[in-house]
Amino acid sequence: MGKTGETFVKEWLIEKIYGTRKEIHSKYLDKGNNNEGIAIEMAAQQLKEPMLLKNDQWFENDYIHGTPDVLLPDMVIDVKCSWDAFTFPLFETELPNMDYYWQMQAYMWLTGKTEAKVVYCLTETDEEDPKYIGVPADKLIKVFNVPFDADAVEKIKTRIEECNEYLKKIV
Repeated sequence: MGKTGETFVKEWLIEKIYGTRKEIHSKYLDKGNNNEGIAIEMAAQQLKEPMLLKNDQWFENDYIHGTPDVLLPDMVIDVKCSWDAFTFPLFETELPNMDYYWQMQAYMWLTGKTEAKVVYCLTETDEEDPKYIGVPADKLIKVFNVPFDADAVEKIKTRIEECNEYLKKIV
């Protein structure tokens, strides 16, 4: 499980004991939250969907829980707002952040979908000083397909079981 996993379990337990969540604030997270609606509209255009709606349905099973950004009949879509042109995966051909691969596996498992897309969007950081006016859409949006992988789900289950075993040791 490693030190990262142990730290996660300890922080989770602290949250449960004290009834509070660890607050994480950053300008990067704020931008993603503030621009999520814009990113969903951009994803709709890129994917040639007439309209994508923000999902607010909470899903859970015996192992995990979560709320995917967008649900279609056969697909989960999650949007990511890059901070700037230098963090946007313009030249990447494979999903650059494997955390998102695991997130999509979890969402597909929760929803029963077999396809997912991670859609990176380069949105304005500062509306007072726009930088991307006139940039073609294909340079502002990057889509990565993530197919469902039953073996990945088994790995998630195994990791959660390891976390539960560690939790028993420290409680």
